[in-house]
Amino acid sequence: MKTVVIGSGSWGTGLAQVLADNHQDVTIWGISDEEINDISQNNRNSKFFKDTPLNPQIKATKDINVIEDADVIVLSIPSIAIEEICQKISSIITKKVIVINTSKGFHPITNDRISNVIRANIQPEKLSSVVSLIGPSHAEEVVIRMLTTICAVSTSEKDAKIIQTLFSNEYFRVYRGNDEVGSEIGVAIKNAIAVASGILSGLGYGDNTRAALLTRGLREMIRFGTAMGGKVETFMGLTGVGDLIVTCTSHHSRNFQAGYEIGKHNSAKYFWENNTKTVEGVRTAKVVYEVAKEKGIDMPIVTEIYKVLYEEKEPAISLRELMLRDLKAELSE
Repeated sequence: MKTVVIGSGSWGTGLAQVLADNHQDVTIWGISDEEINDISQNNRNSKFFKDTPLNPQIKATKDINVIEDADVIVLSIPSIAIEEICQKISSIITKKVIVINTSKGFHPITNDRISNVIRANIQPEKLSSVVSLIGPSHAEEVVIRMLTTICAVSTSEKDAKIIQTLFSNEYFRVYRGNDEVGSEIGVAIKNAIAVASGILSGLGYGDNTRAALLTRGLREMIRFGTAMGGKVETFMGLTGVGDLIVTCTSHHSRNFQAGYEIGKHNSAKYFWENNTKTVEGVRTAKVVYEVAKEKGIDMPIVTEIYKVLYEEKEPAISLRELMLRDLKAELSE
């Protein structure tokens, strides 16, 4: 099968490495001369992985027409760019393709899940299905072939099995899932919680505090996700608690790093003035806060993250107010 990875960043490169190791025909498409040339000429993506060698079978190009006869297209780009690239894909491809979503966020304007955004912008006769390849994974570890497990989530069991087989090997194990709603919400909300986890570290708090955040953050994830139609058991798996753990506890995470800067300065001002990276959790916090407020879903942690990011509230004050909320039973709503 011919697979084209849209996006020459860290995760796109990591997934291309997995496919090349599986002896698949894989090409990375990107817009950066530096990254595309590095991959093509040096078997490196030095911007993200320094001197880590890539499988020499990975091809790279800036010619978008490479997707014309693809069987599988992997979208490894920020959620804000999904709509535009899908419209471009739809105008070029000549047969039905499986589109793999790797984004962990929401549409920045409609607040819709990314799988729905993909379906809305690719002609139905050209789309076999959308499969979300998501779960607890850092590109920095995948690219050096560290053991990783994630999920291929789709409403199409047939296509989920195809993607599962395409990517699975001795270091990269793919499970199947069919709860598209719960899985996409889980991997999105954990980014917002990861911002909070970084804030706690920046403020100087340790393991006790992070354990409390992850546990109560999971509770909010389940509350929001089930209200939107997800299944409780989904949040106990790789796209729920699994992704929550890895993103909230690792310095690889951009969301954690962003939160750390905010906590260190006890303000989001420095982050807004200096950040140049895509931090999905920042947008997710806004989306989830607005939807939860509209639907009456109690999300105290996400609410405080929103206030820190968008209302200039000091993180230390948010943390104190969370601790002084009315006392209640642990599993009460």
